[in-house]
Amino acid sequence: MKAVVIKKAGGPKALKYKEVPTPKVKPGWSLIKVKGFGINHSEIFTREGKSPSVKFPRILGIECVGVVEKSTSDKLEKGQKIISIMGEMGRAFDGSYAEFVLLPNEQIYPVETKLDWTDLAAVPETFYTAYGSLKTMNLQADDKVLIRSGASGVGIATLRLIKAKYPNVKVTASARSMQKETMLLDAGYDAVVKDKDGKLKTKKMFNKVLELVGPATLKDTFNHVAPSGIVCNTGELGGQWYMDGFDPIGDIHNGAYLTSLSSGEVTSAKLNEMLDYIKKYNVNVKPTKVYKLTEIREAHKYLESNHSFGKVVVIN
Repeated sequence: MKAVVIKKAGGPKALKYKEVPTPKVKPGWSLIKVKGFGINHSEIFTREGKSPSVKFPRILGIECVGVVEKSTSDKLEKGQKIISIMGEMGRAFDGSYAEFVLLPNEQIYPVETKLDWTDLAAVPETFYTAYGSLKTMNLQADDKVLIRSGASGVGIATLRLIKAKYPNVKVTASARSMQKETMLLDAGYDAVVKDKDGKLKTKKMFNKVLELVGPATLKDTFNHVAPSGIVCNTGELGGQWYMDGFDPIGDIHNGAYLTSLSSGEVTSAKLNEMLDYIKKYNVNVKPTKVYKLTEIREAHKYLESNHSFGKVVVIN
């Protein structure tokens, strides 16, 4: 099969498109024919050598959509449409940057959807994270929402999920570069605020905040939360994994709440619930950029560039 292999940490050129043996099915695992997958910032971090637990050589890719090719489970049938996300895919074992991927049966989730492969490939990690975050935030029709890192894939997905059901909810994006302001407003945001050196340049207060930059800006985020507001810390786009000098008593103001979402909390039922929501409210799930497996370097270059916007997918 064709796959993209990385032998040692580096830039996009470290990703090598080549022919490798197709994985052989083993007990408790199934072979999936990969139809498409999204590119994620965590894969860029891993490519750069910032995931200490990942050993090279490795085929990256923490998510995929596809069909069952061969299975050891009586619950999975050949040709069945599936989604797989997280677990240790693309980290402890080879992932989705390939024509086929071998996955643990418990990490394979059958789904019912009429979305085409390109749209479906944009959904798993990104929309599932966005959908789960909104549930955790207890979104209401009269909320004033801030999405910190509004141009990110999860940011755009969250915006689309909100506006599809609650078109009158005011949603503000933060952006490090105001050059993206027009794009963000065209995407459906009601306002854009500048995020300069980890500080929001606004006096506005929000009662629901999706924190996608993560620990790097979480302390500042609480300076913009209305009384009894909820902050959901979901992303770590700031490249910082842990909080330094954070005092929950002094830094969480106005009786606000801090919650989080681990996208590893996945079931087939939850994925199909999300797909039902997408269908019911006619949510736009189209990716911003679509690449081929042979173009994986270009996909990485785009996602880590200053002008990246929305979700990037690769289709086989």
